[in-house]
Amino acid sequence: MTVLVVLLVSWIVFRLLGGVGVPIFLSWHDSVRYALAVMFLFAAVAHFNRMKHDLARMIPSFCPQPLVIVTVTGLLEVAGAIGLMLPHHAHRIAAWCLIALLAVMFLGNIHAARTGVTLRGKPVTRLWLRTPMQLLFIALLWWSARP
Repeated sequence: MTVLVVLLVSWIVFRLLGGVGVPIFLSWHDSVRYALAVMFLFAAVAHFNRMKHDLARMIPSFCPQPLVIVTVTGLLEVAGAIGLMLPHHAHRIAAWCLIALLAVMFLGNIHAARTGVTLRGKPVTRLWLRTPMQLLFIALLWWSARP
């Protein structure tokens, strides 16, 4: 849920900056791309701190090396966030790659919700809330990737 707040607050801040003339945030598309980048960077931090062990428990047991998977997905989130901030076609490629990453990582969200995994001692976001959030992230990535 926190990532949704990070996304929305940063999007509002970037739109306000665009409203006062900061060139990089003049369009809705650019503002959402940068807000998504902030959100993915924020989310990636958890892959490299104490929370990585909680995230590893979200990975289904048939997947080997859960901590390696957590590290790789964190690196992919960072790379995608950087890609979103690049000009022209690079941000479109990054958006599509992040859409694929979100789709794959959603399997971990399903597993975590069904098995009662906790993050920092609190239950993971329920699927009835996580699913529309994930769809929103995907929709915003798709929209931001449009020419």
